[in-house]
Amino acid sequence: MSRIIILIIIAGLGAGAYFYLNQPEPTPAEKLQSAAKEAGEAVGEAATAAQEAASEALSTAAQQAGDAASAAVEQAGEAAEQAGQTATDLANQAGDQVAALTAQGQELLNTWVDEGMLSAEQFDYDAMVESVKNSQLSQEIQDQVIKILDGIKEAPETAALKIQELRNLLTQ
Repeated sequence: MSRIIILIIIAGLGAGAYFYLNQPEPTPAEKLQSAAKEAGEAVGEAATAAQEAASEALSTAAQQAGDAASAAVEQAGEAAEQAGQTATDLANQAGDQVAALTAQGQELLNTWVDEGMLSAEQFDYDAMVESVKNSQLSQEIQDQVIKILDGIKEAPETAALKIQELRNLLTQ
């Protein structure tokens, strides 16, 4: 039985070798068709790979753009918050400075009255101008005060009106 199996195997191998060796050579049309089929498969595989790569690149780019946009929005929010805080701080400082200047102006007026430099009977121009120049008032306000004092000096009959003008300027 083992001989029969060996003979069948040898006969099968011989028949396979005969058909393989006697197989006709493919015609040029068959070669071209086979090459075209292989090229089509390669192009299809390349197109699929390119499409997958493009999809992946697009997905990555969209993710990065989203991340960048989120970061930009976050930074803009932080900048706006800082700007708002700075504006609030500046407004508070300006308010404090205005209050300090008003207090200084009122103090200057009180000093003039208390020391007798400014009253209905007395007007000590030189002492008042000197105290204005030595004050912490802004240069603009100092100039305005000195201009009003000059007006009182030149026209004493307008003193009451000019003193009210001084009060308004120094206590605003």
